[in-house]
Amino acid sequence: MVAAVGGSTAAASAVLPGGRTEGDKGGEAAGRKAERAQRPLFIGTFGGGIVTGSYDTSSGAISTSGEVEDVTSPTFLALSKDGTVLYALDEASEEGTVRAYAVGDGGKLSPLGEPQSTGGNGVTHLSVHASGEWLLSANYGSGSVAVHPIKADGALGARTDLVQHEGKGPDPERQEGPHAHQIVSDPKGGFVIAVDLGTDSLFSYRLDAEKGTLKRVAEAKAEPGAGPRHLAFHPDGGFAYVANELDSTITVYAYDAENGTFTRGDSISTLPEGEEPGVRNFPAEVAVAAGGRTVYVSNRGANSVAWMSVGGGGESLKVAGAVPCGGDWPRHISIPSGGDVLWAGNEKSGTIGIFAVDEESGALKKAGEPATVTKPVCVLPG
Repeated sequence: MVAAVGGSTAAASAVLPGGRTEGDKGGEAAGRKAERAQRPLFIGTFGGGIVTGSYDTSSGAISTSGEVEDVTSPTFLALSKDGTVLYALDEASEEGTVRAYAVGDGGKLSPLGEPQSTGGNGVTHLSVHASGEWLLSANYGSGSVAVHPIKADGALGARTDLVQHEGKGPDPERQEGPHAHQIVSDPKGGFVIAVDLGTDSLFSYRLDAEKGTLKRVAEAKAEPGAGPRHLAFHPDGGFAYVANELDSTITVYAYDAENGTFTRGDSISTLPEGEEPGVRNFPAEVAVAAGGRTVYVSNRGANSVAWMSVGGGGESLKVAGAVPCGGDWPRHISIPSGGDVLWAGNEKSGTIGIFAVDEESGALKKAGEPATVTKPVCVLPG
């Protein structure tokens, strides 16, 4: 909620139609401005359900207002294209599930339809297909990806496809088999991309818009043992940036939107030159600024958020700096549509770091004290 600040109105204020004064008009305008400054926010957690709240669009400050507890560990969230439905996964369930919630006034959530099985375990990521008609999900534990139809009211239908990945990587502890960690549409919506940490692969699929089935069309390989976790595309769609969890690097891939293929380019460390955190570092989330000039990566271990300047129209990256994440173990970062704020969801410390984004350089600066939320692992602006 935004508190209204009262003040006296000068006696000489002109009277407007309907008996209002100029002071009333100004107060209404201020009220509308204050109302616009607050937007809904949804926070996915480990073990604490979905936390609802709002954020100040100017400062990025977060206020929480409630919890939805019918889902235990909604570690990733996504909104429908029109923002009226929220989709959540439950990583804690023995067999992965996905579910839908209608978004009401003030971001209030109401269950919509029945939860649906993802057909695997350890579901860790979901996204809405570019068409808005399908929900995509990735089962980390079993190394598979699933498709569910989105009904006219936003509820989910029964699963239409389940694709099992095959293979392994050189890390015997983390790559003994496939571990699908992310699934997204490419920017033009022509292909679906699945990132598999266990097989060091980026799989490209074409989605049948009638049947809701996936057909693999290409596979790109990461550096052996890199452990690709998440990717984010450059705004022009010609490049993608992949955060590699196991070797603490980020890799640039050229992307051909005509056939869904990736060509691997250079990799660089996700830490500033010379920085030695003293512990093993595991990059988690990657995000690209709307203008495409800066890429951000969260570092678990170093407990920082690094930013990279983008060169060559998207084909190169250079680490420009890093800031402490405002807590411990930054699993997720996100940037709301305004682009001048970044949040870091710090799982182990139960905090969300809040940072101002420099419009020119993309540099991050702490903006107030972190918000407190139990094990926040996905911060999604409405």
